[in-house]
Amino acid sequence: MKLSKLTPNLAVADIRQTVEFYCNNLGFSLVMAVPITQDGIDEQLLDDKEYVYAMLKKEEVEVMFQRLDSFCNDVVLAKNTSVGASVSFYMEGKGIEELHTQLKSKGIQMTELKLTWYGIKEFYIKDNNNYILGFAEELEKAEY
Repeated sequence: MKLSKLTPNLAVADIRQTVEFYCNNLGFSLVMAVPITQDGIDEQLLDDKEYVYAMLKKEEVEVMFQRLDSFCNDVVLAKNTSVGASVSFYMEGKGIEELHTQLKSKGIQMTELKLTWYGIKEFYIKDNNNYILGFAEELEKAEY
């Protein structure tokens, strides 16, 4: 099997709250959402609907979110698991200092921005479901 893409599907407690967190704080956009009735796909969250799944995207990064009960039903190996993770999702990009300042001003739980010995500026945050997201920017050799 040739692999061509990895898109995490994260179990979450509440789709609407998760979409709002990622869109409002990290600049993601909603690609699609599936209501609890699973009778169609919405391109925006509607006030009168409850959702079990959403896909978000920002530039080349896609993330799927599925409500925990729905996730455990679809992926039976996930039965008896909880929301949150013992892994971090590490994203590289440009403009890390601005992002760090912006998220810090919103009171999001996060680490300090640091320069690593291997020439990467990075920091980590916890999202509203206790997933750990890492943000990194590679510096030119002259910068470290």
